[in-house]
Amino acid sequence: MHLGLDPAGLAVEYQRGGAACLSVLTDADWFGGSSADLIAARNAVDIPVLRKDFTVDLRDIADARIMGADCVLLIVAVLDDKELFDFHELATELGMAALVEVHDEAELQRALQARARIIGVNQRDLVTFEVDRNRAVRVAAAIPDDVVKVAESGIRDRNDAEVLSEAGYRALLVGEALVKSNDPAAAVATLTGE
Repeated sequence: MHLGLDPAGLAVEYQRGGAACLSVLTDADWFGGSSADLIAARNAVDIPVLRKDFTVDLRDIADARIMGADCVLLIVAVLDDKELFDFHELATELGMAALVEVHDEAELQRALQARARIIGVNQRDLVTFEVDRNRAVRVAAAIPDDVVKVAESGIRDRNDAEVLSEAGYRALLVGEALVKSNDPAAAVATLTGE
């Protein structure tokens, strides 16, 4: 696993801290993840698990289901409208949720046309990797109230979590701040306010 992390151990710590869901990287080339990481995390906890990877083929969704994932990541910026709709439909048919990731209002409209029910706003630019901590707040106002809003990337602490909660987000996808923590369970608890 990337950085020598223990996926099962981290999963247990995150759940102990109050995490409602896990995000597990399975992309090997860019992030050093693997399907084994997801399987290990899935077997260690009883909360839902998101396969965080570049989903670019219908087979990726079937593979996620086989690995035990409860949810897949669909990045609007890398899919055309037909792919987005078809991938979302297949995930639903296989009993999985789809976190549909957007970066701006134009991508949000495409996600809504694909019937997305869970929309994540990634504050990290996919080209420059720069984080815009105001992006999620800006885009939140355009997301319908009946859609689950997830803020992604660049979330450092309780203050960031509170700002995003006030903007209407019901979930946060946090990676770096938790992975770098000396006490992952406490870091999750701090973010969730527990």
